This record gives sequence, C-alpha cells and structure tokens, in this order.
Amino acid sequence: MLDRLLSHDRPGHPALAVLLVAIVLALAVAPFLFPGAKALSVAAKMLVFILLVASFDLLLGYTGIVSFAHTMVFGIGAYGVAVVSTRLGEGWASVGLGLAAALAISLVLSLVIGLFSLRVKAIFYAMITLAVAAAFQTLASQLSDLTGGEDGLTFKNPEQLSPSFEVSFLGLDLDGKVFTYYLLYVTVVVLFLVLLRIVNSPFGRVLLAIRENDFRAEAIGYRTVVYRTLSNVISALFATAAGALLALWLRYVGPDTTLSFEIMLDILLIVVIGGMGTMYGAVIGSALFVLAQNYLQDLLKLGGGALEGVPVLSTLVSPDRWLLWLGLLFVLSVYYFPTGVVGRLRLMAVEKASRVAASAAGATGAQGATGATKDRS
Repeated sequence: MLDRLLSHDRPGHPALAVLLVAIVLALAVAPFLFPGAKALSVAAKMLVFILLVASFDLLLGYTGIVSFAHTMVFGIGAYGVAVVSTRLGEGWASVGLGLAAALAISLVLSLVIGLFSLRVKAIFYAMITLAVAAAFQTLASQLSDLTGGEDGLTFKNPEQLSPSFEVSFLGLDLDGKVFTYYLLYVTVVVLFLVLLRIVNSPFGRVLLAIRENDFRAEAIGYRTVVYRTLSNVISALFATAAGALLALWLRYVGPDTTLSFEIMLDILLIVVIGGMGTMYGAVIGSALFVLAQNYLQDLLKLGGGALEGVPVLSTLVSPDRWLLWLGLLFVLSVYYFPTGVVGRLRLMAVEKASRVAASAAGATGAQGATGATKDRS
C-alpha cells in the first residue's frame, strides 16, 4: 500500500527513509511538539518550500529546464488570494476564487512563455524568464491600487483560519493558526504525492529522456517542445498553489515575500543541497536549509557566548556572521554531496548492492568450480 502511495519510488537507502519519516512525522506534530510562534512558522515555511522546490525540480531536475520565473508564478498564487480577499472580504469563496484566478493566469503565462521561449537554447530561455520575472516584480510594486505596491496587502482569512477562532478537541485547545497549519500540511502532502506520481509515470520518463538527450528523444518520435511546455505549465500550477498557501499562512503578501530574487536563489540552493531529479531531495533540502536559515544565528549566539573574550574566534562565531557560516555549510555540502544528499545516499545504496551481488556471484562461481573438481575426481 505504501509502495503504491509513493508510486513505487522507494527512498533507496535506510538512512534516507529514516530522515524522510522523521521529517514527515515532525511536521505532522509540530504544533504540539514544538510550541512557540517561531517554531510553527519555521515548520509552515518548510512545508511551503517543499512544494515550491518540488515543483521547480520538475523543471530543472527532470526536464533540464533552467527557469528564473518560478517566483513569478509563486507570487501570482499569493497575490490572487490576497487581492480577491481584500476586494470581496474574508471567506472560503474569496480564497477559492482567488486561487482559481491565479491558476488561470499562471497557466496562460507559463503556456505563452513555454511556446515562445522553449525553442531557444537553454541560456537564452533562462535570460528570458529572468527578464519576465523582473518585469512582473516591478509591475506588482507599481500597481499600488491593485497590489498595495511596496507595502503589500494585508487581508483576513476565513473565520476558521483566523487566530481568534478557538475550539476544544480531545481536551486540546486549538486555534485558527493550528487549523491553517494543518491545511498547509495536508495540501502539501497530497500535492507532493501527485508530483511523485507524475515523475514516475510514462510522462515523467519522457521528461528524463529529454533531459538526457533531447535530440534523441525528438528522433524517436517525441515532440520535445510539447513535453517541455507541459512540464512548464504543470510546474507553474503547483508553484501557484504553494504561493496561495503562503498567503493564507502569513495573511499578508508583498513583493519581498514572494517575488524577490532571493527566494529564487533559495530554491536553487535547496535543489542543489537535496539533489536534482529527486522529489525526496525537496523534502530533505527544504528541511536542512530552512532550519539553518532560522536557527543558525541562535546557535552562533550560544557559541559566541561560550567563546566570549577569545580573540578572533569570538568574532568569527558572532551571530552577525551567520551568512558566512551558511555559505560555508553550503560549500561543504556541495563538496561532500555533489549530487545532493538524496543522490549521494542512493548512490551508496547502489554501490552496496553491486558489491553484494558481486560477492554472491563470486561465491556461486567458487561453489561451481568446487563441484566440478569433485566430479572429475
């Protein structure tokens, strides 16, 4: 049953399976296991990035498309919910209408970009998407009547998702923030499993073939432009859903929260850390990156307190140097895990299986030789 749920895409290494189970369970009980507003916000951000990075990996890792417009469709999802909620008022109808409008806009834009740009070489396509994303961010900042400009939009969620909503369940006092978190959790799990099914379907196999050799895929009869465009559209729709989830969690949308180029860089870093071409890499990479981004400064504060008065070291371990240490950790992760954490663990599993098979074949050959010697005797 679990194997079918995972679309027969097993982790491939016991350590990877343990990490994935630990992350999924920790996120499932985060509101009760990790009390506090910061911890819950970190868990929610982790969920959003898992879906966002997994949707981007469908482009980069499985199809070989480098796109810098992913934050654009991410922002469209967030702004769609925010704009409609501010115009029509709070309610599930506003959320549904905003999400539907955002998905429609993302579908049209990704289709147009795909049809007009995917025929060019990879570097030119990346530059085109970068230009489109920058233009959209500028547009969102200037259309203050619609998007709130640089100040963004603050809106109200449906009553069940508002912080003031409280209900008792099995002796526990739950508020709207907890319900919002579990809305994110269930949605991300379902959509992640859908993505896992897509990449393990015949469609996903064709995307891998295009990534490895698009000329050969075209030669054997596959319309590579069609498949790349479909991959672009599917990836955009899932990223739009991730943006809508972030808007529901923050109850605020601004250019810096969804459209900034820093978010695009974070996505690229997470894909490299987790491993390209592996959906599980989005889970591992997002967990490691978001934790480091939010708690590395706190760890350095503890280290700085312990090394207070020690020359040079106390300066290096200062909380103000957290970006330096984050960059160092990224360099080390790329050096020791060039194919990402998931890629490295899966490679180790394959190498171990090959050694076991070789040992078994050697033992079988030795037994056969011994039997033949006895027969001659």
